[in-house]
Amino acid sequence: MRWLAAATALLVLTGCQSAYYGAMEKVGYHKRDILVDRVDDARDAQADAQEEFKSALERLDEMLQIDGGEIEAQYKKLNSDYEASRDAAERVYDRIAAIDDVAQDLFDEWRDELEQYSNDNLRRQSERSLRDTERRYSALLQSMERAADTMAPVLEKLQDNVLYLKHNLNAAAVDAIRGEYRSLQSDVAQLVQEMEAAIAESDAFIQAMQEGR
Repeated sequence: MRWLAAATALLVLTGCQSAYYGAMEKVGYHKRDILVDRVDDARDAQADAQEEFKSALERLDEMLQIDGGEIEAQYKKLNSDYEASRDAAERVYDRIAAIDDVAQDLFDEWRDELEQYSNDNLRRQSERSLRDTERRYSALLQSMERAADTMAPVLEKLQDNVLYLKHNLNAAAVDAIRGEYRSLQSDVAQLVQEMEAAIAESDAFIQAMQEGR
């Protein structure tokens, strides 16, 4: 009966989504507008994430510079920065999933409505516009997913460092993680680079959608 539960959940979700779209359209807010808003939200989430990761790296660097008695206090700050980075990463993943949901619904609706044209010239123009939008969206999604993929190795290394320090709050433990810093620094630099590219791609996509291209 597991398949029945899954099917029921899908129907409920689809019904909720349809009701949501219907309610938004009644106030003049269509799937295209929702997509633009969600891309904007994801762009902000990516900007926040890269700042959280840079903050965690800076905190680790500060910890490597301390001597003796401040280790526990710095560890608590590092742990807090790690948790903030983890939460920021989850928001990025959630925003990307939300974007893809509405994008696929928009494209499905657009393809269905192509069949309703009686004017072949207008239908062809709309079809070209759909292909262009799908192409831009594909590039955007790939950029966002590529940037999101850079978060996992950073989170793993941060977690390893935090866990190790949690049970070894002493100078020897700080020395032990010193060698990890350069690797983490390189990973964060790549993360920031990919996030900046995804943010730029988001800006271009939003502009094109708002201009109706």
